Amino acid sequence: MKNKSLSCFKAYDVRGKLGQELNEEIAYRIGRAYALHLRAKRVVVGGDIRLSSEALKKALAQGLMDAGADVIDLGMTGTEEIYFAAFHLDVDGGIEVTASHNPIDFNGMKFVAKGAKPISGDTGLKAIQAIAEQQNFKPCDRKGVLTQQSILDAYIQHLLGYINPQHIKPLKLVVNAGNGAAGHVIDALEARFNQLAIPIEFIKIHHQPDGRFPNGIPNPLLIENRQATTDAVIANNADMGIAWDGDFDRCFLFDQKGAFIEGYYIVGLLAEAFLQQHPAEKIIHDPRLTWNTIDIVKKAGGTAIQSKTGHAFIKERMRAKNAIYGGEMSAHHYFRDFAYCDSGMIPWLLVSQRLSHQQKPLSELVAERMQAYPCSGEINYKVANTQDSIHRIMQYYTSKNSTEKALIDTTDGISLEFNHWRFNLRASNTEPLLRLNIEAKQNSKLVAQKVLEIEALIR
Repeated sequence: MKNKSLSCFKAYDVRGKLGQELNEEIAYRIGRAYALHLRAKRVVVGGDIRLSSEALKKALAQGLMDAGADVIDLGMTGTEEIYFAAFHLDVDGGIEVTASHNPIDFNGMKFVAKGAKPISGDTGLKAIQAIAEQQNFKPCDRKGVLTQQSILDAYIQHLLGYINPQHIKPLKLVVNAGNGAAGHVIDALEARFNQLAIPIEFIKIHHQPDGRFPNGIPNPLLIENRQATTDAVIANNADMGIAWDGDFDRCFLFDQKGAFIEGYYIVGLLAEAFLQQHPAEKIIHDPRLTWNTIDIVKKAGGTAIQSKTGHAFIKERMRAKNAIYGGEMSAHHYFRDFAYCDSGMIPWLLVSQRLSHQQKPLSELVAERMQAYPCSGEINYKVANTQDSIHRIMQYYTSKNSTEKALIDTTDGISLEFNHWRFNLRASNTEPLLRLNIEAKQNSKLVAQKVLEIEALIR
C-alpha cells in the first residue's frame, strides 16, 4: 500500500516483527529506496544466520538491482563484515540483514554508505523510509547484476593488524558464538593463528550457526545467557571468556574466574591501551556511565568527548573529532582504523594482547577501576510513558526539597551528577523501555541505595 507508514524504521536502523512489519515485499522496497536515495551503482549485502535472513536478503538485492545497482552478496556475515567491505571494496554502500539480539520472530537491516559512513535518521534513513513508503518507482534503463564474493581473507588480515603476533603469550579462550554468525570468523582466525604460531587456544561452545537458536537468542546482556560461558571458563581453566550477540558487532568478556565484566570497564581498559601508544588522542564515550572513562583518559593524557548513545551518533562524532577509539558501556567499541565503525572482534584481540603484555589476569586489570567507580549496570523498565517518567524524576532531583545540587546534562535523556554519585535515565532508541544507569565513587552500597530510590520513583 502506497504511503502506508513503515513501522520497522527506527532511529538508526530497520527492525521489525516478521510478517506485517517486515517481509520480503518491504525488503524489496527498501532496496529500491536505498539505491535511489544514494544513487548507488554497486552495493554489498550480507545476512546473519536467522532463518528469514536469506529470503529478505534476496528480496532486498532484487530491489537494489531493479533500481540499477549491481549487488555483491557476501553470503552469511556479521554486521562488521559489511562495514569492512564498504570501505575495502569499491562500492557505494552496504546493507546487513540482521535483527542482532532481538527475538526470533524479528529481523531487520543495518545500513552504511560509501566508506562505511553511517546512515541514521539524521543522515538519510528518513529519506529512504519516505521513498519506500511512497513507492513511486519508475522503470530503470539498466538492471543491476548479482555476484557473489568472499572478503573473509582480507577481513582476517585487517583484524590481525591490531595486534603484534610476537607479543602474544599462550592463552586459552572460551568463545561462545551463541549459534550466531561469529563462528566462521573464529575458525578463520584460528587457522591464521596456527599459521603464524600465535599461541591462542579456543574452547568453542554454541559454535555452529543455527537460526533456530537452540541455546537461546544470542544476547549476553541477559543474565540467563551468561552461565554457559562462565561454566566453560571454569571447567577449562581458561584465561578469558568471550561471547557475542547474533551479528557479533558486540563482544562481552568474562574473566578467568568466569565473572562477567561490564562493558563500561572494558571501554576504560581499551582507551588506556590506545593512549599509551598514541598520547593526546581523542576518545569518544556515551553519557550513561562516564566517570571511570573520563578519569582514565585524563590521566593518560587524552581528551574524553561525550556523544549521544547509539552507533550512528558515536560514528558521526568520531569522524568529526577524528577520535582514535570510541566505546559504549553496552559493549559497542569503535575504531578509527576500522572506518570509525564498531567491531566485536577487535576488542578481544586487543584485550588478549594486553593480558600478554601485563601478564596479569583480566580480573586484576579491571579490579581497581571497578572499586573506584562501582556501577549498577543497565537496568530496564517497562513504563506507560518514558518521557513522563524522566520528567517526574528530573523534577524530584532538581526541586527545592532536594538535599543535593545536581549538575544536569541532557545529551541523551537526563544525566544528573552529584558529589558522590550520578545517574543517566533515557528512553531506548530501539525498544519501548526506560533505561537506568547509576555509578558512584568508591561506594557500591550507595549505588544499590540509589537504584532502590529511583525505582520507587519510576513505579
